[in-house]
Amino acid sequence: MPLLEETGHVPTEKYAHAPEILDPPRRIGRQFGLYEDALFHTEVKDLEWDAGRSVWIVRTNRGDAFTAQYIAVGTGPLHVPKLPGLEGIDDFEGHSFHTSRWDYAYTGGDASGAPMTGLADKRVGIIGTGATSVQCVPHLAKACGELYVFQRTPSSVDVRGNGPTDMEWFERDVKEPGWQQKWIENFTANQTMGFRLPKEDLVQDGWTDMSRRIRKRIFGLPFYKWTPGNMMAAYEDLDHEKMTEIRDRVDTIVEDEQTAQGLKAWYRQLCKRPCFHDEYLQAYNEPGTVLVDTNGKGVERITKKGVVVGGKEYELDCIIYASGFEVGTDETTRNGFDVTGTGGVKLSEAWKDGMRSLHGIHVHGFPNMFLLTPLQGAALISNVPHNFTESGRTIAMMVGHAMDQGAREIEVSRKAEESWMKFLGRGRGARARMAGMLSKCTPGYYNNEGQEGGLASQVMGHPRGPVAYFKYLAKWRNSGRFKGVDFR
Repeated sequence: MPLLEETGHVPTEKYAHAPEILDPPRRIGRQFGLYEDALFHTEVKDLEWDAGRSVWIVRTNRGDAFTAQYIAVGTGPLHVPKLPGLEGIDDFEGHSFHTSRWDYAYTGGDASGAPMTGLADKRVGIIGTGATSVQCVPHLAKACGELYVFQRTPSSVDVRGNGPTDMEWFERDVKEPGWQQKWIENFTANQTMGFRLPKEDLVQDGWTDMSRRIRKRIFGLPFYKWTPGNMMAAYEDLDHEKMTEIRDRVDTIVEDEQTAQGLKAWYRQLCKRPCFHDEYLQAYNEPGTVLVDTNGKGVERITKKGVVVGGKEYELDCIIYASGFEVGTDETTRNGFDVTGTGGVKLSEAWKDGMRSLHGIHVHGFPNMFLLTPLQGAALISNVPHNFTESGRTIAMMVGHAMDQGAREIEVSRKAEESWMKFLGRGRGARARMAGMLSKCTPGYYNNEGQEGGLASQVMGHPRGPVAYFKYLAKWRNSGRFKGVDFR
């Protein structure tokens, strides 16, 4: 959650629930007066640079147009819901919705966690067993008359270990100026790979534990054994130990032996996004919950009455699609608009051979435009707000510098952009090795559903990792020179 210290909030739990996660933007909006200028339920349809006036023309779905001296594009990589390409998906005559568009009018309950009483007599099917489904299934299992969980590939579900915040501990051992920034940086240093392992792990969760285990095992090898083959063998041994531990956990929780076998992830832990939950596996002990394991084949088709798997039709009143979001598709298509920069050049044209930027923030030919993205910067996808926090500080300092200098335009030079892209290219070998490892994994968004490309080949960042990038970016902006960027 951003700006906790600045807004005076301490999370009530280690992993806060949805209502509390929604509160920070509201607090920020109230405290800093952002609601006065917010345009809710308004979609940008077009952005065009007006060189004569040094402003951006912003056109929206309201049929209006206004100007802005600066624009920041922070549309995010996961905001377009994805439905499975199943035969008959339009034929189903019951109720259906995507998890990101939850229909409380049908299910009952609300976003604060009230019981979903509308499902008590319903036969509900949920398609997907990834991170979203792991969160939904425990609530659905308690609410539905019958719940059928259609699984292509089981998720690895480790202990989350949630619990209330000990406020005495917080006041005594944590609360000091800069406490949240310290914790954010400690998480990144622990969770991302590097030779130097921090002395302490403040967060102590599944992500940091995983990373610390891997680094201790690999860097614990004698120096003369530091070869790619030996390092990979050490990683494989550790991964086997951990996944055996996760699979054994299923047997201790799930009562039905066949169901337990179906819920055991059989792949490397990092083949798919690891999940951590304290109630998901327990949900399969509810009498009305049925795991429909498709043995990797997925749902066969949708009919008027329900879902077909392996030739058997499951009649349902409602289908819930926990099928995630578009990943890696063309940005302008996902956003629903293109950006027209200097000389009428579209961003889609400038990026026809791939994204190009300086620091993942500035694009040559698009003055006064800033990007908020993990890409081509830290590439930190385990804690995305850390990327945005550092980008936001950089953008604010640049705009302030422009105002102090009386400059109307800020633009990165082509030379600086090319130099940065060349520097990022040094990490090509590591990305190729990761992509090669993921290509052997079960299909998922990490490897583009088993096709060529995928997340590992796209998320290009600082060759030495997020910690090095954040240190570099802070030094770059704090120098006050903003090397490679023109102010005019």
